[in-house]
Amino acid sequence: MKMPDDEIRAIVAETLAEQQKHQQESIDAIVLKAVASVLASFGIEDDDRKEMRADFQHLRRWRRSVEQAQSYTCKAVITVIAAGLMGAVWFGVKVVLSK
Repeated sequence: MKMPDDEIRAIVAETLAEQQKHQQESIDAIVLKAVASVLASFGIEDDDRKEMRADFQHLRRWRRSVEQAQSYTCKAVITVIAAGLMGAVWFGVKVVLSK
């Protein structure tokens, strides 16, 4: 008895899909184990994830506040220089007009 081509294709597709699923699960397990191994080599255990996340969030907030402070400092320096130049020009104009 010969099987129809559609049935054969369906069986092959199902088998390939199941193989791909098993391969993906194996890859995921290998990657997870490798990442855990690398983190453990840095002294970071699985239990430390929440603390690490909090540390990274703190570092991000710190970095943003430093960047903001740098921006404000740059603006303040430019303002002081501009005010100094305008004051010098004003003083020069006053001296020239008072003669």
